Amino acid sequence: MDSLRPFHGPWPGMSMWRARPRRSCAIMCTGSTAPLFDVNDAGQGDQVTRIPAADRRSALVRAALRVVADRGVAQATTRAIVAEAGMSLASFHYAFQSRDELMVELIRYVVAEEATAVLPEPSSTESQGQDDIQSLRQILRDGLQRYADHMSRDPLREKAMLELTQYALRSPELRHLAVAQYERYHALAAEALDTAARRSGSVWLHPVGEVARLLVSLTDGLTIAWLVDRNDTATATLLDFAADSVAALGRPA
Repeated sequence: MDSLRPFHGPWPGMSMWRARPRRSCAIMCTGSTAPLFDVNDAGQGDQVTRIPAADRRSALVRAALRVVADRGVAQATTRAIVAEAGMSLASFHYAFQSRDELMVELIRYVVAEEATAVLPEPSSTESQGQDDIQSLRQILRDGLQRYADHMSRDPLREKAMLELTQYALRSPELRHLAVAQYERYHALAAEALDTAARRSGSVWLHPVGEVARLLVSLTDGLTIAWLVDRNDTATATLLDFAADSVAALGRPA
C-alpha cells in the first residue's frame, strides 16, 4: 500500500492527504535504477524476462552485427538494433552509453572471432615437443584456405567488417579503431607466419612484420573479390598464387 503524506490545499488551513509513490524494489534493494528485467516498449501484457547485464551487451552486439551486415552502418540505429535483439530501447541505454560505444564493442568482437577462426591449432606432434616438418608453401596454402572457408561461411560478417572500417575512417574520433583493427590483423598474420616457419623449418628473408602486412593486403583483396563475384574456382586460384608469392619470401633454415 502506498504511504500517505500531507498536502496543503490552496486555502489556509485546508489540508488533504495524497499518496506518495512507492520506490521500486530494484532501487530500494540494489540502489540502482537499472532494470532487473527487460520489458518490450509495447507496454502491459508483454513478457518480462530477466537478462544479466553481460548477456544483454552480448545480445546487442550480435544484433548490431546482423543489422550492419544486412542494412549498413547508416541504418543501424539504436531502434533497429534493439528491434533485432528483441529488447526495449531503454535496455540499450542500460547496456551502452551511445551507439558509438556499441560500434567500438562490435569491432572488437568481430576481430576476436577472426583470430579464433583463422589461427592454426597446434599440431599433435608439436604439442608433444616433436618436429612436424611440412612444406612452407603447403602450410600457407592451408591457412589461406581456412580464411576463405571462414569468409564463405558468413559473408555478411565480412560485409559488416568492411562497413565498420569505413565508418571508423569517416569519423575522426573513431579513426583509432580502424588503426587498432589493422594492427590486430597484422599481429595475427605475424603469429601465423611464425607458426608456418617453425613447422616447416624455415626462416623469413624479410622481417616477419613486413611479410604479415603483405599477407593481410592479399586477404583484403581476396575478400572483396569474392564478395563481388562469389567465384570459388577463381578464389582457389588466387589462394594458390598468394601461397606461392608469400612462400617465396622464406627459405629453409
